[in-house]
Amino acid sequence: MKAVDQKSKSDLISAGFNENSTLSTAESLEFRWKNLCEKYLPLLSENQIWRFNRERKPQDAEQGWKLHVSATILTAGTVLEKVASFLQKEDAYFKAPALLAYLKRINSGIYYDYSQIGKFITVYPQNNKQAVYFAERLHQLTFQIPAPAIPYDQRFKPESCVYYRYGAFRENKIKQPDGTFVFAMRDPDGNLVPDLRDSAEPYPAWVVNPFPEKKSKSAVADSPFKKIRIIRALSQRGKGGVYQGIDFSDAEPRLCLIKEGRKNGEVSWDGRDGYWRVRHEESVIKKLGECGLDMPQIYNSFQSEENYYLITEFIAGENLHGFLRKCERLLTLPIGLKYAIRITEIMLKIHSAGWLWRDCKPENLIVTPDGNVRVIDFEGACPIANADPLLWGTLTTNSPRLYEKFFSKSAMTPDMYALGAVIYLLFEGELPAADGNFIPKFSRADIPAEIKELISKLLDLRETRNCKASEVLDKLQKAFRTQAA
Repeated sequence: MKAVDQKSKSDLISAGFNENSTLSTAESLEFRWKNLCEKYLPLLSENQIWRFNRERKPQDAEQGWKLHVSATILTAGTVLEKVASFLQKEDAYFKAPALLAYLKRINSGIYYDYSQIGKFITVYPQNNKQAVYFAERLHQLTFQIPAPAIPYDQRFKPESCVYYRYGAFRENKIKQPDGTFVFAMRDPDGNLVPDLRDSAEPYPAWVVNPFPEKKSKSAVADSPFKKIRIIRALSQRGKGGVYQGIDFSDAEPRLCLIKEGRKNGEVSWDGRDGYWRVRHEESVIKKLGECGLDMPQIYNSFQSEENYYLITEFIAGENLHGFLRKCERLLTLPIGLKYAIRITEIMLKIHSAGWLWRDCKPENLIVTPDGNVRVIDFEGACPIANADPLLWGTLTTNSPRLYEKFFSKSAMTPDMYALGAVIYLLFEGELPAADGNFIPKFSRADIPAEIKELISKLLDLRETRNCKASEVLDKLQKAFRTQAA
């Protein structure tokens, strides 16, 4: 390990915010975090993701009960201040992320691993007695501070920020039969066995749990999930899961989509979490539906424990990527124009209703069995008149530099750029590289010159901000009529 690192502006931009007040808030938090790290976590890991309070000692345990203290990017500084002095006094070995930007990625559940969500501070007690003592003190010091739940760890007490799991303290690995490597710990005979961080059991059968026994929750008779059966998880991340299920609340059982918004899940720099996002999406769906858009039908919504759930119709069909794969990504020009027109009509209706979608991408465009196109996912939508300063979704997610340089200057630009990227996908079978320097290359001779010019303009960030959905639609319709003549 080595001493202190330098925080860079690019690290902040890559975490998902721009140059205005949100960036100032984040920079302020990162500055405070850097000072706390210099005081309590002076050592930087070789991979530069983690900082430690001290060097590992030869007598430090190789495995045992790991304690995790959870926190959001907004509460991290407060949590470290509350617990660090106690841990240092006890000569405990512990670590935390080198940047809050890294904690943001950890809590998303997509950059590292879903099982890592919430693992802000990791403490390595030397024995069972110390583990229980540390857990109790850490719980007292952090009680009622907002924090995300850690997926597979055992919560120390109800509403606690402290979790525990038995596992290795050193990064031993063993090779699996399929050739992959997994973390390992030693069994009672000294053999290396898998240390599975995503197991529902927080400790192996041969370990005695020293922590206070918890009372199991009794089933609630009037649970809102009583009339819903979950079939499968479609996605899981920090802000919540998305599930396919069956809704039995109607006379006829019907397929449904269950969207979960987790309290304190994937908190953004402005304080919005998964719970807020799903409630916001419910509101957007209702408002856009009232404006005549073909939105997913809402069956129900409710709060269960700390999380919020939105139950909507399950839209049959395939997303645009899946649809194009089945077509071997070769659409005839008239069919490609037909889908481009339909998607542009949707974008125009969203904008005419006074909203920005901000998440136009193939995964959110569902081609139904009858050839229609329907849209999903409106967590990041915002009013045009009050555009959200935070980067969200769309095809720009992998290139925050574009947002910093271009998209923050015009609220409409992300939607129009994304529309151009989807139209390009329809005709060329690939998405443009979102690096700010993409020049469309057209391999098809049948694409009209005016359509090539239109796509090129949408994907030219010097021109995108001047594009309007109504003008794009007009040019697509004219090209379609010409082809049909």
